[in-house]
Amino acid sequence: MYLFLVIMSGVCLAFQIPELQSWATWDASAIVSGQWWRILTGNLTHTNAMHLIMNIAGLWVITHLFKPTAKHVAFVLLCCSAVVGIALLATEMQRYVGLSGVLHGLFGYFALREALEGRKSSWLLVGGLVAKVAWEQSYGASTSTSAMINARVAIEAHLVGALEGTLLALLTLSVQKITASDNESHE
Repeated sequence: MYLFLVIMSGVCLAFQIPELQSWATWDASAIVSGQWWRILTGNLTHTNAMHLIMNIAGLWVITHLFKPTAKHVAFVLLCCSAVVGIALLATEMQRYVGLSGVLHGLFGYFALREALEGRKSSWLLVGGLVAKVAWEQSYGASTSTSAMINARVAIEAHLVGALEGTLLALLTLSVQKITASDNESHE
């Protein structure tokens, strides 16, 4: 897991190089013009060093809290990156950078899986995520966070990421149950 986290941190850091950042930033008009990679890479770019540090710290904390495998995190990260990147095309947003939408998805995915697998305390984590996203949708994001990252907080990405993470958790658990049931019936 640590190798994966170091690589992800390095990629996000590399995308802070201005030439790479301009190539990777989520930009609606560039995506519509055929630069589809930006759907994924926009999640790995950041507005400034504080934004980068906050998001990378969030990734490390989530993996420490839930202790998933690197493959599991990579799968959820890729799915959430794709969905966030595509869903933002349906908004009025023209530019987006940051991993926060994906982080909301990762957190929602692992918290809900734990809760549904019987860890009752994880329902508090799921409830906290729902409350945070509902608060942002109702009252907007923290002005201090906006000031730190020198940009408007993309609460649309937080909502989409949280929804994607929880739906992905439900889907993967359903597939696992169906597969386990099929395996038992064939024995």
